Amino acid sequence: MVKTIAVLRTITLLSSVGLATLPAVALAGSSQADLERKIGELSRQLEELKAQVGKQNETINKQNATITTYGDKVNSMDTMLEEKSENWDLASRFQFSGDFRARGDYYKASNALPNGAPIPTSFDPNTGYPATWGRASDQRNDTILTNRLRLNMKAKATENVEFKGRLAMYKAWGMETTPDGLNGGFPVFDGSSTRTPSDSALYVDRAYVNWNNIGGLPMWFSIGRRPTSDGPPAQLRMNNEERMATPVAYMDYPFDGLTLGYGYDWGIKALGEGRIRFCYGRGFENGLQSEASQIWNDDTDFAGISWDVFQQGPRFLNIQVFGAFNLFNYPAFKSDFVNYAAPQMFGGERKNLGNIYHTSAVYMDKYKDLNYFISGGWSRTSPNENGMFNDRVAMMMGGSPNTSSENGYSIYAGIRYDIDRYGLKLGAEYNYGSRYWVSFSPGNDDLYMSKLATRGNAYELYLIYDLPTGEMISKYAKTFVRLGWQHYDYNYSGYFDWNMQPYDLSSASDIAKLQMMGQNPVKSADQVYLTFEVYF
Repeated sequence: MVKTIAVLRTITLLSSVGLATLPAVALAGSSQADLERKIGELSRQLEELKAQVGKQNETINKQNATITTYGDKVNSMDTMLEEKSENWDLASRFQFSGDFRARGDYYKASNALPNGAPIPTSFDPNTGYPATWGRASDQRNDTILTNRLRLNMKAKATENVEFKGRLAMYKAWGMETTPDGLNGGFPVFDGSSTRTPSDSALYVDRAYVNWNNIGGLPMWFSIGRRPTSDGPPAQLRMNNEERMATPVAYMDYPFDGLTLGYGYDWGIKALGEGRIRFCYGRGFENGLQSEASQIWNDDTDFAGISWDVFQQGPRFLNIQVFGAFNLFNYPAFKSDFVNYAAPQMFGGERKNLGNIYHTSAVYMDKYKDLNYFISGGWSRTSPNENGMFNDRVAMMMGGSPNTSSENGYSIYAGIRYDIDRYGLKLGAEYNYGSRYWVSFSPGNDDLYMSKLATRGNAYELYLIYDLPTGEMISKYAKTFVRLGWQHYDYNYSGYFDWNMQPYDLSSASDIAKLQMMGQNPVKSADQVYLTFEVYF
C-alpha cells in the first residue's frame, strides 16, 4: 500500500510539471512537432506508471489472499486444539508408575527328622495305614530366579473420588507354575495371589476407589481389592520412603473389602496427624449352600480397627485389632490341590473352625541416620466343636478336637543405618513367635517361609546400595540392589496353620508323632537373596 501511494504521487508530480511547462514551451517559440513529442513522452511515462501500479495491486491482492488463508488455517487449528484439549485433559487424569525386580535366591533347610529316617509318603484310604514309605532328607535349592513386574495407576473421577490400582506379574525363570515348596508348600490362593510366583500373566493386585472429604469432613470411604500387603515396617527393608499398606506387616494378606476412615490433627508438632479406620473384608466366599450336602459352611470374614495414633515425619505409631470369623480349615486353592491333597492334609472336607482374634502394634522413628522400629503381636483362637490346633495323632486314636482357646505372641524389632554419601543402607531385623502364634501373612515377600509366621526365631541382615545410574527422569525413579541373609530357627512345627498342633521340634515323642503322619517340618533354614530393582 505504501508503494502504491508513492507511485501515485510520482504520476501527479509529473503531470503537474508537464502542464506547467506547456506555456513556457509555447512562449519560447517551440515548434508544434516538439510539443507533440514531449506530450507523447509524458503519456508513455504515465502508461508505464499505471502498469507498475497494476502490478503492485496484483501483488497486494495475492498477499491479502495469503493472509486470509493463513488466518483461516489458524482459526481451524484453534478449533482443532479446542476439540482435542478435552481428550488431552482426560488422558492427563491418569498417573502411571511401576517397578521391576529381578531376584535370585539360595535356600537350604535342615528338617526335623534325621536324614534316612523312614517316613510315610501316602496312606491307604480304607485303613489309614501307610501305603508307601520314603526316606527323610534335608532340602536345598542352589538357585531360584524370579521376575516381578508391578504397574500402578491412579485417576480422579470427580474432585473427591479417585481410583487406585496395581497389576502384578510374578514368576520363576523357566516356569509357568509355582515351583515346589514356595510359601511353605501352600498352593496359591486368594490370600497369596500376586505374592507367590506363578505364571507370566498380569493379575489385579490392588483395585479400589476412595471417596474423600465426605460432607466436607476429613472422612473417607474406600472399597475394592485392598492395599493390605507389605505393611509397616516393611518399607525400611524394601527401600521405600513411605508405608506401602494399611495394616501392620503381621496382616500381610491381600483381600477384598472396604474401609471407613477419619483423619485428625493433634495440634502438637511432635505428634503431627493421625487417622483411624474401620476395616472389613472377605477371606472366603462359600457360594451356594444346600441342606442335602450335610456340610453347612459360613463365609469367612475379617473385621477390625487400624489406628494410626500419630505420624510426624519418620515418627509413627499404629495399633490394629481385628478378628477372623468363621475361619476355614483350608481356603479355595487356585490349583486342583484342593481336590486331592487338601482334604487329607487338613483332616477332611472344608469346614469352619471358629474365630481368631488378633492385636498388634508398631512404633517407628529415626535418630539422625538410624531408623528403628519395634513391633509386637498377640493372637487368640476361639474354636468351635471342630477344634483348632488339634493333636492329629491323638484324634486318629479316638481323641477329641482341641476346643480350648490358645494364646500366641510375637515380638519384632529392627534397625537400618543410612550412609547417604555412599548410597548405602545397612539393616538388621529379628522376630520371635511363640508356640501358638498365628501370623496372617500368606502374602509375605520371603519366597519360601514367612519369617513373621515363625514359631521360633528368625534373623535377617541386609544391605541396600542405591545405584549411580544418572539423573532421575521420573519422580518415582529409583534403582538399587539389595543383598540379604535370613536364618530361621524353629521351635515348633506349623506355618500359617491353625489346624494341627504345633509339635515341639526338640521333643522325641513329638518328632515320632510327626513321623507317623508323614510330616517332616523344617527345623532350621538359611536363605541368601540378591535383587536388582528399578522403580519408574
